[in-house]
Amino acid sequence: MRYVASLGVLLLTFWLLLSGHYTVLLTSLGVLSVGLVTWIAHRMAVADHEMVPLHLTSRLPSYWAWLSIEVIRSSLKVSRLIIQGRKSLNPAMGSLPHQQTSGMGETLLANSITLTPGTLAVRVNDDRVEIHALNADSLEALGSGRFAERIRKLDTGR
Repeated sequence: MRYVASLGVLLLTFWLLLSGHYTVLLTSLGVLSVGLVTWIAHRMAVADHEMVPLHLTSRLPSYWAWLSIEVIRSSLKVSRLIIQGRKSLNPAMGSLPHQQTSGMGETLLANSITLTPGTLAVRVNDDRVEIHALNADSLEALGSGRFAERIRKLDTGR
């Protein structure tokens, strides 16, 4: 029940932040739609620790800060590649191991790699992630395991 209530609060907060309209009618419709979605999630028994990851709330800000720095670094590298021209591109495809213990960890890893400019997570298997990179150096940097380790720590807390 804790996850269902948290889901409702999160959805309502998100709706209010994005809506920008606070008339009685629209707010009532927002509350009604959030209530309906929350009820459906409860009936389907999908509101659990992976759908509403309350255990991550204290660790997410530092992860977002780290990911933002990685995105900026990669953006600068991709900008440099663009300025240098086609000769500097060295596209690479590779498969790297990961030690994610949950589906959420695998999803976070793939999304973090894809959000980082110049890299794309193509496929995630049980213990490996296939990556396309604009430059082989980016693939080697991911091969160091920093992303996978950071996300494993975020997901497990250790």
